[in-house]
Amino acid sequence: MKMGNGVSAQSSVFSNLPFWKSLHITILGLDSAGKTTVLYRLQFNEFVNTVPTRGFNTEKVKVALGHSRTVTFHFWDVGGQEKLRPLWRSYTRCTDGIVFVVDSVDVERMDEAKTELHKLAHSSESQGVPLLIIANKQDLRNSMTLADIEKMLALGELGASTPWHLQPSCAIIGDGLLEGLERLYEMILKQEKRQKQQKKK
Repeated sequence: MKMGNGVSAQSSVFSNLPFWKSLHITILGLDSAGKTTVLYRLQFNEFVNTVPTRGFNTEKVKVALGHSRTVTFHFWDVGGQEKLRPLWRSYTRCTDGIVFVVDSVDVERMDEAKTELHKLAHSSESQGVPLLIIANKQDLRNSMTLADIEKMLALGELGASTPWHLQPSCAIIGDGLLEGLERLYEMILKQEKRQKQQKKK
């Protein structure tokens, strides 16, 4: 099951982005949520044993999405330790989309994740930026359900101006990542279209 306030996928949206454009995507979340594991699974299509990110990692990744369409994502994976979180705003300035990774097993820190997520969504730098929430570690027996995660993160309170999608995933084996990126890409295109229409008015 997947949740979100975006509309359902349409094959036509994949033809709307210029082939040369690289999308700037920021990967955020608390430390140990699995952000870098997500990045390197997408980059190398294999599990890479990682250490806590002290600053940031950046990779350009070409991903095949729906109907053999290849999209280039420029990912910025930023450390999630508390002392690094004030820097997040610098990385979300002019970003096309945000991937926010949560640990589906870490019930105790879900409230902390919620605080940081809402702070992000309501900051002037990233207000209205499409948001993909990756519910990582869904393969573990004691992982929370998507309904519980949606409730604990108060995703319904993000506001109508912020498109979001909650995607179950296991970053170690890659389950759910491409589906999540497809939804993020779709939300970005729709947001760009909406902004163009508003400018015309």
